[in-house]
Amino acid sequence: MNLKRLLMPIMLIFVLVLAACSGGNDSSSDDSSSDEGDSSSSDKVVKLVYARGQDSTKATEEIVKQFNESHPNIQVEFREMPSDTGQQHDAYVTALNAQDSEIDVMDLDVVWPAEFAQAGYVADLDRFIQQDGINMDDYNQGAVSAATFNGKLWAMPKFIDAGMLFYRTDLVDEGDVPQTWDELEKSAKNLQGKEGTKFGYLMQAKQYEGLVCNAVEFIASYGGQILDENGKVVINSDDAIQGISKLVEVAQSDFVPDNVNTFTETESHTAFIEGQSAYIRNWPYQWNLANDEEQSKIVDKVGVAPLPAGDEGSAAALGGWMTAISKYSEHKKEAWEFLKFMTGPEGQKISAIKGGLAPTISSLFDDKEVLDANPFFAEEGFQNALEGAVSRPVAPNYPEVSEILQINLSKAIAGDLTPKEAAEKMETQLKKAMDQ
Repeated sequence: MNLKRLLMPIMLIFVLVLAACSGGNDSSSDDSSSDEGDSSSSDKVVKLVYARGQDSTKATEEIVKQFNESHPNIQVEFREMPSDTGQQHDAYVTALNAQDSEIDVMDLDVVWPAEFAQAGYVADLDRFIQQDGINMDDYNQGAVSAATFNGKLWAMPKFIDAGMLFYRTDLVDEGDVPQTWDELEKSAKNLQGKEGTKFGYLMQAKQYEGLVCNAVEFIASYGGQILDENGKVVINSDDAIQGISKLVEVAQSDFVPDNVNTFTETESHTAFIEGQSAYIRNWPYQWNLANDEEQSKIVDKVGVAPLPAGDEGSAAALGGWMTAISKYSEHKKEAWEFLKFMTGPEGQKISAIKGGLAPTISSLFDDKEVLDANPFFAEEGFQNALEGAVSRPVAPNYPEVSEILQINLSKAIAGDLTPKEAAEKMETQLKKAMDQ
């Protein structure tokens, strides 16, 4: 028998088996099983779902519109999540735990990326960034750091936030803007009822993440901390208790709404643009909203300044949002195209102009169109507020830490605990949560 003739069919079968096994992909690469989606047909339209919290501005609508127009083969549907960040977080976790692939792209609070990366909820973005030559040095490095976990980038910085004081310029002269919390209390009380106002001051005091941000600002302005730089629980200190006491004092005052413990950003910014208050503590987007002629009754009557100081100066909670791709998205390649557009110069410029959101790309602060829409970006008050920004507690189990803070701070505002009792309970519960 001819040996060559005998071996040829065997070799052919062997080659075909190898080809079938390889499938044209390296199965050992991270996320490779469904990363790129099916883009084999240039005529196929891929539909993506982008989820983020409630957007009271026109920024998200415009970003999606411009992207869809410039990418006919990728069409994005915006899915609005709850405005309450805690509810957003829980909704994402529930869906991702079930490996739900419906949401492709999602916004994450600045304190979530490490948690979501560790849980395996989001896709590693490093290879996309390298593939498209994205220079991360162009972005705010604090925001980049917050999006990084175990040496990899899991989200792209979208915008940065810092708590600020917005005031009615028809009620408050620039030289009379309160410099301390004591001055704010006095001014808010005196201005309540003037020019049709109902309140003197608005804040976010509902039991949710916004309350933690407000508390961080009060506590830090009096020199206190929740966790120190080594992660040690230090909230039961005289300085921290003083900050909590001032928070409670303001929240229980007659110049804030009686139901201030139900106020998130949405309730507070709505009351402010309706002309109901002289002052509000909020994020930078408040400026754009207050000057939107279709919604606001106080157009061209708003100023911005750093939050009032305690004994140790002014402090603003550092906030901001990132955007990530779901680990379970079936169209990661297309999702990256949308993510790249939204968090790149084009998308961030739209967010700044239409939404009043402070960019994470530093060069946009010099963009004329951005500054025309947000002149306060160039103001000393805005820049000083950013400089005074402090982070929320840095912890791998941040949701648990935040819940402990929210519950006990809410009880203090309700009068069920004294500020000292609240600090003691938070110390005990946080130490247990942090294994200290």
